[in-house]
Amino acid sequence: GAGPGMERWTGRVALVTGASVGIGAAVARALVQHGMKVVGCARSVDKIEKLAAECQSAGYPGTLIPYKCDLSNEEEILSMFSAIKTLHQGVDVCINNAGLARPEPLLSGKTEGWRTMIDVNVMAVSICTREAYQSMKERNIDDGHIININSMNGHSVVPQSVVHFYSATKYAVTALTEGLRQELREAKTHIRATCISPGLVETGFAFKLHDNDPERAAATYESIRCLKAEDMANAVIYVLSAPPHVQIGDIQMRPTEQIS
Repeated sequence: GAGPGMERWTGRVALVTGASVGIGAAVARALVQHGMKVVGCARSVDKIEKLAAECQSAGYPGTLIPYKCDLSNEEEILSMFSAIKTLHQGVDVCINNAGLARPEPLLSGKTEGWRTMIDVNVMAVSICTREAYQSMKERNIDDGHIININSMNGHSVVPQSVVHFYSATKYAVTALTEGLRQELREAKTHIRATCISPGLVETGFAFKLHDNDPERAAATYESIRCLKAEDMANAVIYVLSAPPHVQIGDIQMRPTEQIS
């Protein structure tokens, strides 16, 4: 439900990266339900267009604006921010959700898979954060919020070789979020920085990771009762709803049944 704290976000602009599926789609929907103008980006926007239509016919007070953007390409990110500036003034809330894992162990993995993870999980997060901050700064927005979707893999390294490099990129997100918080303090703004670090969330994530072994992907989610994308959306709403003087640094959440 709507906390009183969400009212101040009505009519304001949120960017959600990776909004076509999974956590991103659930977060985009929740923000639209709370009356925000949400720019949802992904490489293919047909699913976001479908979600936008669903939100509209459900009578949600906000709007979802699909935007096609390949986050591994800086030029595309910059032109997206430029378009948001032209059409909607700028970004007040930036949710860096897009992320992926490729099954490339440290001893034998393909460089290309490592590079893709760096580009999306680290570089795109950093570029979007910088551009969102500059957008807030030029409009004197002092209450913005940047939320990074991290992972429990950004806090501990599990003995599973296919996620070791992924884990390194999420450790980077942990450091980037704290570094961002410190720089925002230095800049004397009240813009907040938060990350949310889930364990297993039932999305298409494992199917992308084990793309040549769908049975293994399915087994990942069938072994325990996982978090749902909606649980993550609720966490985002909680973080945004906190009073302006309260900055939630990190929400670490796991399925109750998850071991590591």
